[in-house]
Amino acid sequence: MQNFILLLQCRDQKGIVARVSQFILEHGANIIAADQHTTDPEGGHFFMRVEFRADEKRYDLASLREDFTSVARQFDGAWNLYNKNDILRMGILVSEPDHCLIDLLYLWRSGELRVKIPFVVSNYEGHRGLAEQFKVPFYFIPANKLNRREEELLALVKDNSDFLVLARYMLVFSAKFLKQYGRDIINIHHGFLPSFKGADPYRQALDKGVKVIGATAHFVTDQLDEGPIISQQVEHVSHRDDYEALVRKGKNLEKLALSDAVRSYLDYRIIRHRDTTIVF
Repeated sequence: MQNFILLLQCRDQKGIVARVSQFILEHGANIIAADQHTTDPEGGHFFMRVEFRADEKRYDLASLREDFTSVARQFDGAWNLYNKNDILRMGILVSEPDHCLIDLLYLWRSGELRVKIPFVVSNYEGHRGLAEQFKVPFYFIPANKLNRREEELLALVKDNSDFLVLARYMLVFSAKFLKQYGRDIINIHHGFLPSFKGADPYRQALDKGVKVIGATAHFVTDQLDEGPIISQQVEHVSHRDDYEALVRKGKNLEKLALSDAVRSYLDYRIIRHRDTTIVF
């Protein structure tokens, strides 16, 4: 038996849950978990995540996708089916800050993140030893703001990853790079978006005298720090916290938000809708 996950979104209308359940029953499968949400029961937008178990000898992912096409067409829905047993390849890009990289590598080695890590790419040579310690291939590409080395990066990541995680990679990708890569990229922003975009958000927060700081994991788009938000973590601060304290507390928030976002992604709990996400 194998577990499959269906993600579906469409205009809210009668019969969606019943028809999806019927489809699963017709294929001799059993529902393990089901979540749904509507923006408005009177003509709003409907979102659904269903995990079900099916006999792998009778149905594979390709046949289930083919069979579900007519169901999705009935509701004019956007959808996808995934095999939960498939292990995704998560490429990591990182600049000099190492706390998110260390956390991801630890969670991976401990089995908490069920992924393959085909590479760590950095514009900071100092991470080579860390990657080798975890037996992960390391590539040093000395990109900077004047030369982002995007063609070199693309040649490495395009065919060797299913998605990318920017674990504090401090350079912005061009729209051309994002289009050519064509897969999801998750970024951690060391600030509580939509506030304090751009550089040094903790200095911005300190100057504003905020009482809460945060970190935001989001999908990357061609607009700086504008991608759909996946996960956020916050912590209360006070006038007693100086810049160093905000940075120290913020690093922990960054690790938590990023790992939470990656877990949600690997569990297929995220549905993107316009500029937002539904995270079940």
